[in-house]
Order: sequence, then C-alpha cells, then structure tokens
Amino acid sequence: MPKIEGVYLLTVVSPRKDEGNSPTGIVGRCLARQLLTMGRRVRVIAEPDQCDGWPEAVEVVEGSVTRPLECARAFDGVEAVFLAGARPSTVQDALALARNAAARKIVLLSSHGPEYEETNPPETWFWLAIEKAVEHSGIAWTHIRPSAVMGAVIEGTYPATGSDWPDTVRADGVVREAFLDQGHYPFIHEEDLAAVAAAALTGDDFTGTVIEAVGPPLSTRSRIQSIAAVLGRDIDTVKLTPEESRANWRHLGWPDGAIDVTLYALEEYGTRFTELAQWTADQRPSVQDITGRPPLTYDDWVIKNIDSFR
Repeated sequence: MPKIEGVYLLTVVSPRKDEGNSPTGIVGRCLARQLLTMGRRVRVIAEPDQCDGWPEAVEVVEGSVTRPLECARAFDGVEAVFLAGARPSTVQDALALARNAAARKIVLLSSHGPEYEETNPPETWFWLAIEKAVEHSGIAWTHIRPSAVMGAVIEGTYPATGSDWPDTVRADGVVREAFLDQGHYPFIHEEDLAAVAAAALTGDDFTGTVIEAVGPPLSTRSRIQSIAAVLGRDIDTVKLTPEESRANWRHLGWPDGAIDVTLYALEEYGTRFTELAQWTADQRPSVQDITGRPPLTYDDWVIKNIDSFR
C-alpha cells in the first residue's frame, strides 16, 4: 500500500437541478473508493441525505460546504480538498479553513457555466465567482469543467434530459421527450470524472489549469437503444415538442434555467454535431490522457445501472 498521507476532504451536497450542477454524491462515492484504493485517507462533509452509502473506511462528517464554519473541524489535517457544491456567498469561508489547515491543493468541481458568465456583470457570476475565489485563495488549484454526468439521472441532478426515463421505462416501457431524432447531449461516466479528480488531487501535473473533462455528444436515440438492448426488450418512444417537454420537466420540479439549457444543448449538439464532437476530441489533456485508459461508455453505464430501469 502507498504511504498514508494527510486527509483528502470531499464535499457533497443534496441533488441540485439548477443548470451545470453535477451529482456530487455519485461522483464523490466513486472518488472516495478510488482514493482509498490509492491508500489515501478520506473524509467527507455530506449534507444529511448524503451521509449513507460510503465505504466503511471513509470518515463522514454531517454538514454542508455551503455553511463551512458549522463543520470547521472537518478541515483539521486536510491535505487536499475536492470542492463540490460550494456557493459564492460562503466559498471564502471554506477556502479560509482549508488555508488555515495548510491544505496544498483545491480541486474544484466546476461547470461549463464560467465561459458563458464572463460576458455578464460580475455580480451575476456563479461558477466564475467560485473559480475566481479558488484561484485567489493562495492554495494550488485545479478546475474541472465536466460534461453532464451519466449518473445524474439516478441522483436527480442536471440535465433534465432522461430524468424521467427510469420511471416511464419501468411503468410502461416508453420514453417521451423532445428532439428524439436529432437531439444529442455530451456525457461523461462518473467513474471517469472521479478518476480525473483523483489524478488532480494526488499529483501536480494539472496545478493551475482548467481540465475540460468532457465526453462525446450522445444521441438521444442511442441512449434509449442502449437501455433497451440491456433490458432485452423494445422501448417505445413518443416525440414531444420542446414546450411539451418543458411542461413535463416543470411538473417534475425542474427550474426554467435548467430546462432552457437542456433544450438548447439537445438541439445545438444535434445541429452542430461534427463541430462540437471535434471540439470534444481536441481537448487536451483528454480524459483518456489523464486516466490512461479509454473512457467508459454509455453502454458500460447502463449495464451497471440497469436495475433502475427494470
């Protein structure tokens, strides 16, 4: 086993449907297992509904990174922080606690939001505000801007596409959604995203960089076909208009911002597929460069999670 070093602190929040949010619980559990395998000591600050389901060796502290001063003891002895679910209003408190603990690295789970926020007034920034705070913390940093995460459908986080498929496939074997034929959306497997985070946390190759942890655009049809193939039966489809999908997603509790971005991306990645697929392929370092293996596929994800659709 590698030597035991300081504590690797992960922060996990309840599922958020707002645009750009990743499923921190699913990604965090993958990351915890990978760090434990590497011989690292892992501690988690988890909001109450995320405290269960961790490997036995993980120290779980109930609390929230959005109120870090209430769980300040969780930062004791911290060597590196995987910062997920922070908010601009309190991220400075979390960073001060990490700095006081002499943490050597902050790896931020960001979003694809920052590049779009730069054209807006600073007071409206969310993701960019958090990134800038981390960059000015005095601690070595890495930002990870991921694609949508495949496991988001299980945790109930952004994006809206596919979010009701487990329920409708189980209930009546059907998918109802807009852009069924031309729609595409980029996804990364949570294990791959966690592997990227583990590499950034434990090494120095990516210090001071932004990692675009992006997966290829997947067609809506191909995702449905993957689920049907593993189930061993056909899945019927019903084409909805964008407004019908919007009404459906609103009924399920999705905010308008997340719906807007989901619909925009489904159409945009379909219309500009070749260009955007090439942009994904051109990113360096790629996910494969970092992990040293081919990225896991949507088929891989479905095989592991098929019980959610039975």
